[in-house]
Amino acid sequence: MLLDVGISYDRRIFIDRVVNWQYSGELLPVALESNPLLRYVNNQTSPTVATFTGVLPFSPVTCTPVVTRYSTTYQGVTHAGTQTDTCYGREWAIGEAMSPVGMQWNFLPRRMMQPFFTGHGGYMYSTQQIPVPGAGSFNFTFDVGAGVEIYRTRTQSIRAEYRYHHISNHNTADENPGIDNGLFQVTYTIGLGR
Repeated sequence: MLLDVGISYDRRIFIDRVVNWQYSGELLPVALESNPLLRYVNNQTSPTVATFTGVLPFSPVTCTPVVTRYSTTYQGVTHAGTQTDTCYGREWAIGEAMSPVGMQWNFLPRRMMQPFFTGHGGYMYSTQQIPVPGAGSFNFTFDVGAGVEIYRTRTQSIRAEYRYHHISNHNTADENPGIDNGLFQVTYTIGLGR
């Protein structure tokens, strides 16, 4: 799960009757990233009957309970039982992000309602390693999306869009699992200058 709060800067590069091409940069001083925690319940049946539970700081692959049967022999003693892994709560990481490389293409720029495509690239720095230990606190980001921009006046509009957002460290740390999110974003824009 990803929650960002910030501001963006857009600057027109080219406009005609069909397209309004803009540079788009974003500064996100509040970037919150959340992962589910892994809870395990180990029901040991051999050599003694016992139950062990705990929470690990690793994100499970799925939140559907996964039951694994095991049976290993160590120094002549057989250890057997089942382990059930499930999601348990969430762990939040606080950070900040910036996407200085971005573009937006609005189509039919003379109309009040304009469909658009957008894309950005940048980084995210968090207070702890995400999404798993060993993955690093510094990650690269990119997103692509589409939406509609509705102009209320000549200089004010509301944008509603959906973005595919990716975070990974590009193998700059020991682990690089990456995080993919689908984001819904609503933006209120105010035009300044010409």
